[in-house]
Amino acid sequence: MISKTTIDKVFEQSLVEEVVGEFVQLKKSGSNFKGLSPFSNEKTPSFVVSPVKQIWKDFSSGKGGNAVAFLMEHEHFTYPEAIKYLARKYNIEIEETQVSPLDKEKASEKESLFIVSDYAKDFFSKTLLNSNDGKAIGLSYFKERGFSDETIKKYDLGYLPDKLNYFSSEAVKNGYDPVFLEKSGLSIFQNEKSIDRFRGRVIFPIHSMSGRTLGFGARILNNQLKTAKYLNSPESLIYNKSKILYGIFYAKQEIAKLDNCFIVEGYTDVIQLHQKGVMNVVSSSGTALTIDQITLIRRLTSNVTMLFDGDKAGVNATLRGIDIILTAGLNVSVCSFPNGEDPDSYSQDKSYEEIDDYLKNNSQDFIQYKASILASNSKNDPISKANTINDIINSISIIPDRIKQEIYIKHCSSIMDISEEVLFNSLAQKTKNEIHSISKKRIAKVQKTSKNKEVNLLFELEKKIIEILLLYGDKKEKFEELILKNDEDGNVVLEPTIVNSLVYEKIFLDLQQDEIEFTNESFKVIYEKIINEFQKNQKLILEIFLNNLNQELANHVTGILMNEDQYELHDWLSKDIVVKHKDRVISQLVSETILSLRTFLINKKVEELKEETKDSLENDKILEEIGEYHKLKTLLSKKLNRVL
Repeated sequence: MISKTTIDKVFEQSLVEEVVGEFVQLKKSGSNFKGLSPFSNEKTPSFVVSPVKQIWKDFSSGKGGNAVAFLMEHEHFTYPEAIKYLARKYNIEIEETQVSPLDKEKASEKESLFIVSDYAKDFFSKTLLNSNDGKAIGLSYFKERGFSDETIKKYDLGYLPDKLNYFSSEAVKNGYDPVFLEKSGLSIFQNEKSIDRFRGRVIFPIHSMSGRTLGFGARILNNQLKTAKYLNSPESLIYNKSKILYGIFYAKQEIAKLDNCFIVEGYTDVIQLHQKGVMNVVSSSGTALTIDQITLIRRLTSNVTMLFDGDKAGVNATLRGIDIILTAGLNVSVCSFPNGEDPDSYSQDKSYEEIDDYLKNNSQDFIQYKASILASNSKNDPISKANTINDIINSISIIPDRIKQEIYIKHCSSIMDISEEVLFNSLAQKTKNEIHSISKKRIAKVQKTSKNKEVNLLFELEKKIIEILLLYGDKKEKFEELILKNDEDGNVVLEPTIVNSLVYEKIFLDLQQDEIEFTNESFKVIYEKIINEFQKNQKLILEIFLNNLNQELANHVTGILMNEDQYELHDWLSKDIVVKHKDRVISQLVSETILSLRTFLINKKVEELKEETKDSLENDKILEEIGEYHKLKTLLSKKLNRVL
């Protein structure tokens, strides 16, 4: 576990404009920076970075947060990966806490394996590009596949000559421990002699989602040898084939942006498509898809399109993968290539436009694909046909969306020439334990939103209170309070009194006094967290506060904080429109907002009481209560008049 001291140092030293600026082209705009959204395709800037507040906001997607949140959203790092990335960037030593000796040893071993793998990646690449064998054999092979110099360098493609220990001897000579060379699977040591595992092969480094070298895939070029065509690194602390997708490091941003992931079988399929401009593509590296691989994709998108060969092996691989993707809750489409073609061979002589058109026009929903394939294989065999139908129903039963299920049932009925009733009965048997009903909360929500104006006003007032707390909660201000007193004649009057108070205390006490609770659940949680932070520490450090919120709440907070900064995107100052700065009139803003909220709630209560008089036998009592609320409303109006 990374120590709190390290995390605090990361937040203190990292600058959001520097971190974001590495990935997004930013231009100065007043006190902020602006740029095009990295999360959507747009032509006008809607992305704002605030150096003062140390946050960013993307108004096109609603996302926002601090530097760590940006790395998690844009680079799809986990929280620890983002912290470590920033620690390396700002030369901060990473301290670990509560780590057992065994965990320390494991972490040290993992880091050693990463170091060895990085060395090997660079060694193989240099051998490919600079050695005579590399150029004549390895580079020639990649060129024949149609890979450009830029692509070869980008994917760190490499080569190792067909010599016993060309790599291993050099690695040991350069100080790399034989223990880790062997554990990584790069070398095999026997009787003090070393053997290169990947000798005589072209090499494809395999990266993690964050770009670290995990292991290697290697293809033999001599087809006459009786050995495996492809060879992968063995399992290690850093390499687990079932948890890795080849090319995900290069594809992750496009997958997230286009909201779709293409899955292919081989390394060259990925590289060829990427070179042609189809960059949201990854490979299962010749293995059957696993739930861990799908989980990686689910971090980026909920839509998958499988691109497999049109031969029998490709069809079988596709059928195996469909249900596991459905189990993870993702949407699946399939695009088959002509018989004898794979994504690599098909794309070599095609332009991006031709490939894109083919993928769009030939992708079909998985049910259509599965039903048509299985139906064609069992047309004249009743038993096979029954098994086929059961197989399709099993797939449909996995889908959580009932509307989709019904559509697919109808489609299968048409393809398989069997009644919908029978299919629905079969489906019902498989899903009999699932209860699908509209929740009471959703009904209440629909009823509530029918009063749009009322909901919008309350929403804005609650949002304004959150904004004030975030921006000015720790500021001490003079508030003019109007205290109710009796004059000499016994009449109730309002006497002005000046009170010094912290903004958060003023808001907390006023809302508590009137027993006012937030109606918006997100605002309610944020409010409680803000008040708790101020009561504990007397201050709120925005970067750390954001970091302790889930992504949905963090998006709310950054949206609130950057609301005014959105105006700068439209260059209002050049049009002689001056945006008023609220920090010049904080006490007035606080008082006005709370009083407006009180008035709104009183009006609402009066309306509820009026409704009660229609059916109640105690109208006099209710009318008296309404009268008291009107008196209170009059007093509040006077307060509002004093601060307006």
